[in-house]
Amino acid sequence: MTDPRPEGDRSLAVKVDHLFRTIRPRDGGEFSFEEVADAIRAGGVTISATYLWQLRRGVRDNPTKRHLEALAGFFGVPVAYFFDDGVAERIDAELALLSALRDSSVRQLALRASGLSPKSLNAISEMVNRVREIEGLPEPTSADD
Repeated sequence: MTDPRPEGDRSLAVKVDHLFRTIRPRDGGEFSFEEVADAIRAGGVTISATYLWQLRRGVRDNPTKRHLEALAGFFGVPVAYFFDDGVAERIDAELALLSALRDSSVRQLALRASGLSPKSLNAISEMVNRVREIEGLPEPTSADD
């Protein structure tokens, strides 16, 4: 789901959807609504898979504080992720990095670059930027922004 709104103006549904799409179990697929609901219920909060679907799709947009705390806890983000767009942007940048590191080739490149001088790292960064440009890829988000 692509959000047409400008950065900093994201709905709860967009944020919940982003968590489902980005934070994944070890097998690599998305968590199902039932898996998330089961885990949240095991923590003592009553919630249904249908309600999670409604939150993700924007059918419902006013969850209780307990539901947001439980969702944040399940996905490992601070509850402020849902309220503060600055926090959400920072967390999303960190999640993008973690997502990239799931790729073994990216991980190997990062490990091989470890210990290189700042000058060498800068040269590699410039090469990667040029290759991304050649392949028509957008600028990656940065966890440092």
